[in-house]
Amino acid sequence: MSTQVSAERGLREPWPGREVTSGGVTLHVRETPGPDGIPAVYVHGLSGSATNWTDLAGQLSGRAAGTAVDLPGFGHSRPLATPDWSPDGHADALMCFLAGRGERVHLLGNSLGGALSISVAARRPELVASLTLVSPAMPDRRPDPRRIADPRLALAMVPVLGRRARAQIAGLTATERAQQTIRLCFGDPGVVPPHRLAQAVAELEARAGLPWARQAVMGTAGQMIASWALGGLWRQAARVQAPTLVVWGDRDRLVSPRLAARTAATIPGARLLMLPGVGHVAQMEAPDAVARAVGELWEDPAAV
Repeated sequence: MSTQVSAERGLREPWPGREVTSGGVTLHVRETPGPDGIPAVYVHGLSGSATNWTDLAGQLSGRAAGTAVDLPGFGHSRPLATPDWSPDGHADALMCFLAGRGERVHLLGNSLGGALSISVAARRPELVASLTLVSPAMPDRRPDPRRIADPRLALAMVPVLGRRARAQIAGLTATERAQQTIRLCFGDPGVVPPHRLAQAVAELEARAGLPWARQAVMGTAGQMIASWALGGLWRQAARVQAPTLVVWGDRDRLVSPRLAARTAATIPGARLLMLPGVGHVAQMEAPDAVARAVGELWEDPAAV
């Protein structure tokens, strides 16, 4: 087991959840109690949910109260009245939600959530006291079979020929899907405790009954990839004013670790933490190391 993995990792139950309406946007959130001061807001990645932040939010609860959001159509959040699965649509919803709170926040995002957090920080700098990006979904169009949880997914995209592959994938159990996701997202899948797997399975089973679940994932993924050709996220990153920490695992199969240095160099004054042996979800796989670095950012935002 990685030395970065906390002895407490995986011991906490997900934080209590409820629906909150802010800035005209209703989201399901999980809230972590904490001291007065600047609160933290946590934003998950594609196919993720607020529960992805359970352990890190717990470790940071002594420093800041936390709100982990389920993006529209993900987790327990319903889609917007007029769904917009584009990165701009998700970022607009997040921006409205944050603006409605009427206070600056420490904004933390993983993968898709990192990309959305960059957009918010660039467009509404007054909302963001600090920015932490865990393997943000920067434009990465390289062909790499390691990025696919199930090799049949590539065949599934082929008209006619993909029908059988799609049927096979649809026939996977929630446990099989959860195991695939863990193998894809963790540098060392063996660090995931059994009850965390059980929680992931239960969440997948609950989402299977939601009529918008598949559309949310497929629509968001397709529009995110399409947006990469425009290069807008790199331009937004260069406009970020908030003190920023970039975190990347060197075993990230989803967004290449080769983008880590470029991301940190693009954001003015950003600091970079590379985690050996860690995959795409460092906040879950190495929450103690991430929590230390985040704490240092919050305590001394001017240091690089």
